[in-house]
Amino acid sequence: MKLRNLIYILLLGMAAMLWSCANIGSPSGGPRDYTPPVVLKSNPAPRSVNFKGKKVTIQFDEIVAIKDQQKKVVISPAQKEPATIRSLGRTVEVIFNEDLIPNTTYTIDFSDAIEDNNEGNRLDGYCFSFATGESIDTMSVSGMVLRACDLEPMQHVMVGLHSNLDDSAFTKQQFERISRTNDKGEFTVQGVKPGKYHIFALNDMDGNYRMSRSEDYAFLDEIVVPSVREFTSQDTTFTFDHRVDTVVTATHTEYLPNDILLSMFNERYTPLYLKKAERVSRNRLFVLFSAPNQLPELNILSPANHADDWYVMERREGNDSIVYWLTDSVLLKADSINVDMRYMKMDSLENVVAVNDTIVFQVRRTNAEIKAEREAQKEREDIEKEREKLIKRREKLVASGKDVTEIDLDIKALAQRERAQREVLQLTPKKTDQLDVTDTIQFALNAPIANITQSAIRLERMQKDSTWMRVKAEMRLINELNPLNYMIQANLKPEEQYRLHFDSAAVCNVYGVANDSVTYKFKVKSLDEYGYVILHVNSGDSAFVELLDANENVIRHERVTDGTVRFENLIPAEYYARLVIDTNGNDRWDAGNYAEHRQPEEVYYYPYADKLRVRKSWGREETWDIYATPLNQQKPDRIRKNKPERRRDSLERRETKNADEEEDEFGSNAFGRNTYSGNKYRDYQNGAR
Repeated sequence: MKLRNLIYILLLGMAAMLWSCANIGSPSGGPRDYTPPVVLKSNPAPRSVNFKGKKVTIQFDEIVAIKDQQKKVVISPAQKEPATIRSLGRTVEVIFNEDLIPNTTYTIDFSDAIEDNNEGNRLDGYCFSFATGESIDTMSVSGMVLRACDLEPMQHVMVGLHSNLDDSAFTKQQFERISRTNDKGEFTVQGVKPGKYHIFALNDMDGNYRMSRSEDYAFLDEIVVPSVREFTSQDTTFTFDHRVDTVVTATHTEYLPNDILLSMFNERYTPLYLKKAERVSRNRLFVLFSAPNQLPELNILSPANHADDWYVMERREGNDSIVYWLTDSVLLKADSINVDMRYMKMDSLENVVAVNDTIVFQVRRTNAEIKAEREAQKEREDIEKEREKLIKRREKLVASGKDVTEIDLDIKALAQRERAQREVLQLTPKKTDQLDVTDTIQFALNAPIANITQSAIRLERMQKDSTWMRVKAEMRLINELNPLNYMIQANLKPEEQYRLHFDSAAVCNVYGVANDSVTYKFKVKSLDEYGYVILHVNSGDSAFVELLDANENVIRHERVTDGTVRFENLIPAEYYARLVIDTNGNDRWDAGNYAEHRQPEEVYYYPYADKLRVRKSWGREETWDIYATPLNQQKPDRIRKNKPERRRDSLERRETKNADEEEDEFGSNAFGRNTYSGNKYRDYQNGAR
C-alpha cells in the first residue's frame, strides 16, 4: 500500500514537471548592449609605413554597418576618384580606385559612421592611418566651425589645410589635408606634417575641394603651426578609511592648436544678370535682376505716342526687383510694348558693364482670364440693355398716369447689380480691432494712389461720455520704395478706442478707381499689458541687439547706447537676444570677404534664456558680459537648430534619469581640452585648459 502511494506521488510530480516544461515563456534577453564595436585587427596594421596595396580591411568583434558614409567618412589627402567603402559582416573594406601618392600619410576618418548592426552603438571618432613612405605624419589640428550669423554648429562641412600660403591656393588648388566636422561642428585634421598652414572650412557643393564665391566658407588670417606638448596628471586612490593609498602620475600628449574657431559665412556673391523681364498684367511690367543693381533706364520704342511720366515705380531696396505700374492709357491699351533697356550686368571676366537690350513686353492672358473678361463684358452689356428697357417702361407708365413704384425698385436693384460689377479701391488694414501701443494704423492698397483728400478721412477717439472727438491724423506713404503701403500718422493713446472713417472717393488710384465709404474701429491696449527688457552690455556702442522670438524672428532691433539697450512695451513672451558688433555702422550684420581678408561681423547670444521671460507689468534688467560664456555655448539650446544626433543608447540611458534633469547635448566643454570664447581666433580663457 505504501509502495502504491509512493508511486502515485512520483507520477504526480513527473506530470507537474512535464506541464511546466511545456509552458511557453518569453526569454529575458539579458541586459541592453551599450558597447560600440571593437577593432580586432586590420590589414595593414594601424600606422603602417611603406604600404603598397590598394585595399584596407578592418575586422571588428561583431557585425557592423556604415551609416551616412557620404557625409561622414573622409579620406585625406582627397581622392579624385572616390574610394569604395563597404561593410561585409564583421569587416569594413576600403578599396582605393586610384594610385596612392608616394611618401604620403593617408588617413581614413570614419567619424561615427561605424555602428554595430543590432543595437546601433556607434564607434565615435575612429580614424585609421597609414603611410606609403618610410615615415608617418602624426600631428593634428582641431577646433570647431560655427555659422557666423547665428552661431549654429556647422555639421559635416569640410575643413582643409594648405601649406601654400598664397591667397590663391584656396580658390585654385585642392586641400592637402582634409577632415569633416561632426554633428557638433567639431573637427580634427590628422596626419599633418610639421610646417606652416592656412586653414579653411568649406561647404564644398561642387566637390572640387576648392572655394567658389557662391559656397559657404570660413578662413583664418593667422598661420597655423602644428605642435605637440606633453603634460602630466595625477590620480589619487584612497583606502576604505579615506587615507591616501596610491598616487599615480600619467603622461599625456596634446596636439596643438586644438582650439581653432572658424566662422562660416556666405558672401552672397551672385553673378549680376537680368533674370526676368515680363508683363505680368496689362498694367504692370516686372524686371528682376540676379543681385542688387543700379536702376535700369527704360526707353519705350513703341507705341511712340505715350506720356513722359508713364509709370509709377515699386521696387525693393537694392533695385533687384522692380515693378512699373503703367499709368498711360496708350500703353495700357497696347498688347505689346517694345522697350530699349539699358542696365548693368557682369561679363565673362566678372566686370560689371552697361548693356542695352531690346525687350518686348507682351500681354499674356490665360484662358480663364479671357473667359472672365468676356463674361464681365457680357454682364455690362446685359445691364445696359435692361436699363434701357426699364426706362422705356417707366416712361410709358408715367405717361399713362400709373404707379411706378415697382419699376423704380427694379431700377434700384439694377443699379446695385451694376455697382457690384464696378471696380472699387480696396483699403485693407494690416491690423484690425486690437492695436499694440507700438503700432500704427497701416493699410495695403491694390494699386498706386493718385490723390488723397485728407479732409475726407476722419480719425475719432471715443470720449468718456461715449461721444466721438476728431483727432488730428494724416494718411501718408510708409516707404518711398513701395507705393502700395500707407499709414495713418496720429498720436494714439493707450486704453483708448478709435474709429477711422473714409468718405466715398477719399482715396483715388492712378486708374481713377476710388474707395467706397467705409469705417474701421480700433482699440489700443493698456500699458499694463506689456513688460520690458533692459540689458547692460560690455560691447561698446558700435553694436546693436536684436530681440528674437522662439523661431529667431527679429521682434525688435535697438542700438547699444552708453553700454545699455532698452526694449520697452514688450508683449509677454519668452525672448532671446543676439548682439552684433556693427563694424561698419550700417545697422545690419555683414558677411566677410576672403579677397578683402575681411572676417564676418561678430555675433553673440545672451545665453540665459530663462532670464528674458517677460510678463505683464514686469520686466528684466540684466548685465550681459558677451565674453563670459564660451562662444559655442552661448546660443540657447531651445532655439538651436543644428543639434547633434540623438544616439539610441543615450536615449535609453536617459530614461533612467530624473524627468526634471536636463542633459546638455553639447557637453560642458567643447572639442578637445578647450572651450571657445568671444575671441574669434583663439580662446583666451586660461581657465578652460
